[in-house]
Amino acid sequence: MGTSTNDTPNMSASLRRQAAFEATLRGFLSRQFTRPKALPQDAHGLQDHVAIITGANVGLGLDAARQLLARGLSHLVMGVRSQAKGDAAAATLRQGFPSATVSIWIVDMESYSSVQAFAQRCDMELPRIDYVILNVGLIQTEFTTNEATGREVTLLVNFLSTVLLTVLLVPVLKGKKKTSGKPPVLSVVSTDLVWSAEVPLHQPVLPPFQDPKAIGNMGKYARSKILLTLFVARLAAEYVSPDDVVVNLSNPGATKGTAFFRGGGVVVKAIMGVMQALIARTLEAGASNYIDAVLSYGAESHGGFVSDWAVKALPEIWYKPEGRELTDRIWEETVEEFNFVRLSSVLEELRKSR
Repeated sequence: MGTSTNDTPNMSASLRRQAAFEATLRGFLSRQFTRPKALPQDAHGLQDHVAIITGANVGLGLDAARQLLARGLSHLVMGVRSQAKGDAAAATLRQGFPSATVSIWIVDMESYSSVQAFAQRCDMELPRIDYVILNVGLIQTEFTTNEATGREVTLLVNFLSTVLLTVLLVPVLKGKKKTSGKPPVLSVVSTDLVWSAEVPLHQPVLPPFQDPKAIGNMGKYARSKILLTLFVARLAAEYVSPDDVVVNLSNPGATKGTAFFRGGGVVVKAIMGVMQALIARTLEAGASNYIDAVLSYGAESHGGFVSDWAVKALPEIWYKPEGRELTDRIWEETVEEFNFVRLSSVLEELRKSR
């Protein structure tokens, strides 16, 4: 893979200058106390629109589902791992929005075959798709590998499976564009930790996750998310036209009432509980960042990072030559991981038709 052109609006000098500030404590606090903005007026007329939200049975995903339905969304597909939990969440939404169709589809982000089946089902069963929110975030205290893939679970869920689903859905969304008349939007959930996360340069990026002693638990989460952020930014810059599909990243910020730290252990939960009590956003405010990412922007957000109800800078490393080299390495190792689904062929077809 050659050097990236990184030719999205998010390569601009003004955004690059913001990146260093976003990585500071002051930047974090500034974000946390930013007030939500009003959505565009036409964001309240989503009749006939179809949205897919993964991780939609709890926390931010569930509240984002509620907010879209409140704006008139006609059909919501909830991508969940547990049928029972999905059914319970859907029952609440159906009661509140009886005129909408709420579907429960299974997708297990620890299974490549489940991810493939989910993407195929989206293609086969949905004549129209307007919005996709890939809402996933996992942190674990214990080192765990997935038996089927051999991959460490944080890397698998936060990065590898999310990348696979993203790439497989882009041509599906592109094919549905003619139905809606405007580009669908696919927003991949990231985190503001990517502004301060570090990835060692000039060495392989995936193997360290397989070493129980190489990366700390929170470090695994942050590193998996910066890999995701750089991959998605490259995908948008070089392989997807915003005239076909708008691809962006969204950040809810530190938010109360989520299940994010369920695997974090007693100490992590206690620390994060105090932090959330002091500065975290409400669940509604955090989820509204997702809604802003899919409803408020067109090409302006393509390949960009939507946070605090604005398009913001990508991590500072993205704008540097060594960041392009790092992104090349992430890209190459990830494409190799998915040789079994010929991901390189899918990407090449996207590039040709861009």
